[in-house]
Amino acid sequence: MIAEFSPSELERLERAADLLFEAEDRLPVLKSINWDRSLATTFFASGEKELPKPVYTPVDPTSTYEQVNAARALIDGSSPVHDWLKRLADVTERTAGMLNAVGTPAFYGFSSALYGSPTTYIADGQNSALDLAFRLDRHLSDFDEASMRLDPQVKLSAEELKLRLDEQLPEHFGKEHVPEVIITADVSAKAAAGKDYIKLRDDAEFSDLDADQLLQHEALVHIATGYNGRNHGRFKVLGESHPGNAQTQEGLAVFAEFITGSIDPRRFRRLANRVIAINMAAEGADFIEIYKFFRENGVSDVPFEAFESARRVFRGGTVTGGAPFTKDSVYLSGLVEVHSYLRAAVRCGDASLIQLLFIGKIDVADLDAMDLMLEAGLLTRPTIMPPWARDMRYLVAYLSYSTFLNQIDISQVATRYSGLIERARNRSDA
Repeated sequence: MIAEFSPSELERLERAADLLFEAEDRLPVLKSINWDRSLATTFFASGEKELPKPVYTPVDPTSTYEQVNAARALIDGSSPVHDWLKRLADVTERTAGMLNAVGTPAFYGFSSALYGSPTTYIADGQNSALDLAFRLDRHLSDFDEASMRLDPQVKLSAEELKLRLDEQLPEHFGKEHVPEVIITADVSAKAAAGKDYIKLRDDAEFSDLDADQLLQHEALVHIATGYNGRNHGRFKVLGESHPGNAQTQEGLAVFAEFITGSIDPRRFRRLANRVIAINMAAEGADFIEIYKFFRENGVSDVPFEAFESARRVFRGGTVTGGAPFTKDSVYLSGLVEVHSYLRAAVRCGDASLIQLLFIGKIDVADLDAMDLMLEAGLLTRPTIMPPWARDMRYLVAYLSYSTFLNQIDISQVATRYSGLIERARNRSDA
């Protein structure tokens, strides 16, 4: 137990965590594999016929490997805390290897080891993110036209969205820690978040659900968990995003969209299509093929947004196919992992198990270590959490119900409405 560790052992563990924090801090994954926006301009100027030519600067992994080895020498013991730091050492080493291999086929091997691939088993060990993606794509494609009719007419500019977020964020973070909302041309996606800011692309158009998603996903999960992780005064790595916590972070963020009603069929289908596209690229599809896939599968009517979706698949890898960046497969796999954990926590009846997810930027594999350190007084309880996690009455009711619902054979239920469903299908085909 961590409470029984000697002061010298705790000092070694904290020193190891500091070394890994310093090593990880020099490995900015998304910044290292980012594409210049001029690549989109060139692509469209070619009539969408020439492959983009991104330029990367490989990261020299030497100093990272030295720090990882020094950290491993300090992690000499057996406990969930030791296991957490050993896993973090492995993640840091692989991240350095991946950034050293940017633009080469070797990049894919590192990416798959860090984030998994679309075919990696999740949760139950029997299904993969790709299995879920195909099922979602099949079901949600039926709602595409209906989704367009149901889309609200409210459209927000970056300036209008900034005003909305600037009004909402202080309610959750307080004036002292409120994230800054920045409008800029220096971002490829419509929006992106950092440690204490949210960037909005100046020429992007947003819906009211985009506003809710940014608040719930980026601010109240990504930024909040980072703040909570840095607030402990020790183990600074708990405030850092890295490949080793991406699956749980993104899964928790998408779950937040669900539990707050901030997600729609189009958004969910985009997440599914990203997984399908990664698998296509892994099997050899090039950038242009993936770009066309996104244009033809309801991602967006705007060509630039389809380019952006394809960019996410190929950044860091090879645009000719065979070596994609697999991070976007963690949105679905992480959602299943987080949802499964929350259901198990509700069955236990201990609310603190849900709060643990917000103690910092962690993976579900690290929860045992976090619980031990919290119990020993080495960490503090999270101070910034979304309303649905702070007041868990609806969450507990929903998860308790969904746990029971999963035991019902839906195929048996559906037979009772077969006539009604068949008439609806005939109307859709007419």
